Amino acid sequence: MEEKSRTGGWCGWLLAAIVILAVAFAIFYAVEHKKHKSDGGPAPVPGPPGAITKKYADALKIAMQFFDIQKSGKLENNKISWRGDSALKDGSEAKLDLSKGMYDAGDHMKFGFPMAFTATVLSWTILEYGDQMKSVNQLESARSSLKWITDFIVNAHPKPDVLYIQVGNPTADHSCWERPEAMKEPRPLTQVNTSSPGSDVAGEAAAALAAASLVFKTSDSAYSSLLLKHAKQLFAFADKHRELYSVSIPEVRGFYNSTGYGDELLWAAGWLYHATGDQTYIEYVTGKNGDDFANFGSPTWFSWDNKLAGAQVLLSRVSFFGHKDVASDSVVGKYRDSAEAVMCGLLPKSPTATKSRTENGLVWISEWNALQHPVASAFLAVIYSDYMLTSQTAKISCNGRSFRPSDLRKFAMSQADYVLGDNPMKMSYLVGYGDKYPQYVHHRGASIPTDAKTGCKDGFKWLESTDPNPNVAIGALVGGPFLNESFVDSRNNSMQTEPSTYNGAVVVGLLSSLVTTSSVVRSFT
Repeated sequence: MEEKSRTGGWCGWLLAAIVILAVAFAIFYAVEHKKHKSDGGPAPVPGPPGAITKKYADALKIAMQFFDIQKSGKLENNKISWRGDSALKDGSEAKLDLSKGMYDAGDHMKFGFPMAFTATVLSWTILEYGDQMKSVNQLESARSSLKWITDFIVNAHPKPDVLYIQVGNPTADHSCWERPEAMKEPRPLTQVNTSSPGSDVAGEAAAALAAASLVFKTSDSAYSSLLLKHAKQLFAFADKHRELYSVSIPEVRGFYNSTGYGDELLWAAGWLYHATGDQTYIEYVTGKNGDDFANFGSPTWFSWDNKLAGAQVLLSRVSFFGHKDVASDSVVGKYRDSAEAVMCGLLPKSPTATKSRTENGLVWISEWNALQHPVASAFLAVIYSDYMLTSQTAKISCNGRSFRPSDLRKFAMSQADYVLGDNPMKMSYLVGYGDKYPQYVHHRGASIPTDAKTGCKDGFKWLESTDPNPNVAIGALVGGPFLNESFVDSRNNSMQTEPSTYNGAVVVGLLSSLVTTSSVVRSFT
């Protein structure tokens, strides 16, 4: 008995030693693996993605399809049975090919300002969560959709100080109800230039192309260089000739009226810094321009109009992962502090939490397109939580109360789950997901049968029809509920039932971030 006892103790110590060595090796491997990724290794994140969360993966596959629905031009590998070629002559009056790009919403306008924002957000999503998209076979589709927009922006920028920012006349376009394939009306062009500048729209285009240059850096270096060249020119144009495009061109105010351009300048400079490593861009955002435009410490909502919260989160990346000389800059720290203030405003239990929410917890800011703000906010929250995880930052402090990365992720999931059906209406606001979703989406192409012989005016009978849409606008994120959480599924209720391409970008970003629990890369380059 005594001999057996001594032998058992010896085996136990040996087993413990083996376990300790295995754990030590795993820690060493993880550290070295992260070092490799931060030095620009081939895999896009520190370690493989975790287990797939099926509902977010399924929703992402659906959401990605809306980009195909919105594509203009000669379609390639078209997967949408009710869509065909359209707007093939766009840009011809200026001898440009502006046939690509994407229609803005349920209409057939190409508005350059929100379209560029769509491209910037889609680029950011791919850069942070490309591995997660790849794990559910959505990465190549995302890159293809992104390039469809960046091709348009490049062609819309024929000279350093000229950018075409709109195709179509919105008043005329909104007077028609027809399929895009049937359009025969004139498609006039609108541009910004040195006489009629637009720092906001040119700045957003610069941000989009700078971010996209990183997406294509390894897969198509020549295209990446082209995008970066245009991004630098557009930023220089936006910065030198400062003005709101809605001041230079008053007729655009009724549709995408910009409330400022400082946010776009900081946003674009942030992306150019990440794309180039050029110190002049970080000096731009930490100097007088930061003082003038950054609104340090005052949280704002991330949207097609206001990029400030996005810029603060993006520049907090420099604080988390940048070179120590830059990361320790006191103004870079202010961007991170401001990003934390945004996060504190989102967390429901924070002392500084926004009270702009529905009874069931959806962040609610505007009755028009109500879902843009909560989805965009949730996207930023997951990104910030992953910056914390990757940098081993344990917590943030909101007026003395601490919150962990998991709290930010939980908030983001609550907004995503609300969109996908966990709401009083028990309705998914992502068309095509779940058993119950809007049937009367305010979308011309979805509402008109493909064999209908209707033109501009006689197509309005399909707007007024009481029948559900004959074509499913799969992947569309509609406007969403009112503050009382009601939703009227009516084609004429554009406030609630109209989807938009930029809604598509933020929901794809949010769902991509939630597909698995993998963290983010330390460097985009």
